[in-house]
Amino acid sequence: MSAKKTPRVGTHGRKRWSETLTPGRVVVGLLAVLALVFVFQNTQSTDIQLLVSEVTMPLWLALLGTGLVGAVCGAYFMRRRR
Repeated sequence: MSAKKTPRVGTHGRKRWSETLTPGRVVVGLLAVLALVFVFQNTQSTDIQLLVSEVTMPLWLALLGTGLVGAVCGAYFMRRRR
């Protein structure tokens, strides 16, 4: 019979910071902040071709939209993997 490990909890039933802030989460958080800085520093308008039509929109909006589509696709495939 195997015993399950219970997670360490702090004084009020909360997880400790050392368990919540794993190195992977810190790296992902930093990458997200860097991506947002990159997106919002590119504010000029640009022409974007969407299949047949061409639109003029701020570059930050196109970058943010592309990042969101990528995040949704990544979350979908990670959820299917489980």
